[in-house]
Amino acid sequence: GHLQANKTRVVAEHFQWVHTVDRMKIARRLSEQRPHDADDLNVCIEVNIDEEENKSGVAVSELPELAIAVAALPRLRLRGLMCLPAKRDSFAAQRQPFARLKSLLDSLNESGLQLDTLSMGMTADYAAAIQEGATIVRVGTAIFGPRS
Repeated sequence: GHLQANKTRVVAEHFQWVHTVDRMKIARRLSEQRPHDADDLNVCIEVNIDEEENKSGVAVSELPELAIAVAALPRLRLRGLMCLPAKRDSFAAQRQPFARLKSLLDSLNESGLQLDTLSMGMTADYAAAIQEGATIVRVGTAIFGPRS
């Protein structure tokens, strides 16, 4: 979920990946708090692909500026993008936000970044995400069942 600023030290010290970087403040804190003897922290920028008010993530219009700034930080390695789109009923409709995120990643790479990760898709829509190039999917509900 959304990474709060007061949790960045624990994450920077103990994790290898963060999929929910959505603002420069969080990225800067992760960079500053990453131990110097640790490998770079792999990060994905969370994009609010459907511009939902109740969800975290950077706005699509603000993504290029944030991506360039995060990629320049020491001790972080910007690997890619992540999204959690709104629920859609059909496979064709599910593919749309994932295709958009893939297009955003391609655009960032054309501008000189070297991103290789698309973290998108969950149990209900992972097939559509894979069709559009997902490299990481989250299928907890399929494994553990629905939350109570």
